Parts: sequence; C-alpha cells; structure tokens
Amino acid sequence: MNNIQTSTLNETIRSRHSVRKYVPNVRIPEAELNEILELAGTAPSSWNLQHWRFLVIQEEENKQRMLPIAYNQQQIVDSSAVIVVLGDTQAGLVADEIYGEALNSGAITQQVYDTLIGNIQRAYASSATIGVEEAIRNGSLAAMQLMLAAKAKGYDTCPIGGFNRDELVKTFQVPDRYVPVMLITLGQAAGPAHGSGRFPIERTVIHETFASSAAE
Repeated sequence: MNNIQTSTLNETIRSRHSVRKYVPNVRIPEAELNEILELAGTAPSSWNLQHWRFLVIQEEENKQRMLPIAYNQQQIVDSSAVIVVLGDTQAGLVADEIYGEALNSGAITQQVYDTLIGNIQRAYASSATIGVEEAIRNGSLAAMQLMLAAKAKGYDTCPIGGFNRDELVKTFQVPDRYVPVMLITLGQAAGPAHGSGRFPIERTVIHETFASSAAE
C-alpha cells in the first residue's frame, strides 16, 4: 500500500471535525464544488441505485430562507454553501436505467439483468418503509463521503440533523419522492475546529458475539 496515500487519507479523516463558524462571503469555485459533489457520488449504494440527490444552496436570498428552517443557526448564512442531502424513496424506479445500460453494453447478461431487476422490485414491494429506510441509509453514506471530500479539498463542513423537514420541503418545493436526510454546511473555517473525544475501540468493538462480551 502506498504510504503517502495512506498518510493523506488518515490525516483527512482525523482532521475532519464539525465546524460551525465560517468566513462569510467566501465563494467556492464551481469546479471545486462540482468535484466535491462528484466524489460524494462515488459512495456505495444498495444495488448501485444511487439514492442521493444534492440540493445546493449558495445564494444569499436562499440561505436566508433556510435560516429559520435550521432554527436560526448562524452557520447557515455564513457558510459558502448549504448542501441538502436528499434520499430517493423510489430509487428502485431507476434500476432499468442503470442496468439497462449495463445490459446494452454487454457488461451483464439478460439473465443477470432479469434477476437484478426482479430482486429490486420484490424488495421495494416487500415493505411500506423500505423506500425511506434505503433513502436515509444510502443518503447518509454519500453525506459522509461528501464531508471527507470537502476536507481533502481544504474546506470544512458540519452535518445538521436539527431542522424543520416539512418547512424545507415546502419552501424549496422538494418533490414527495425525496426525503431530507441532513443539511451540510460547507465553507472556509473562521478558526480551528474543536476536536472531540472518542471512545477507545475496546468500548465500541465487539468480537464475534455479545455473549462473551462485558458490554452493557
């Protein structure tokens, strides 16, 4: 394994902390922002359905509209952008688009295509909640990757789970198909981030079974 790449990855992960104070009026170049979003979109997803959608809020007027939705957190207006991570509750509907392309290119056979499409359709029909569960689960994978990609590019972020989802949907006309997963503020930190403690792995890792563990 390349030690330089390993070191860079370790540094990115360990230096990422939630930042709530940003330098106002910093505009992230479009090319850099697009690269961050593209990297976020390389996250894994169930059946490669890519459940995430990113609503990017950069204009001052829209950040002001977002402010009360996020309970007046100043970071909303000071950050360069607010990324609304949305999850597609009907992601199964894109299966034909994804696997149809693979079929047409010869990457998969008709049998594999039929099996995959059938599995996806049955899974989404099996439960009234699976669409939302998958949307949140896979949207969260992309959200974490977005924050790491931003840090690698020299920007800081903060995930926000406390906001009025109904008002967000109404204000920004989010289609019913999508569920808000979280907000992520993105920008240039106004000062060093404050690190936070973490449990040692002895506290968080259970080997094989809880039966032999002293964990409570």
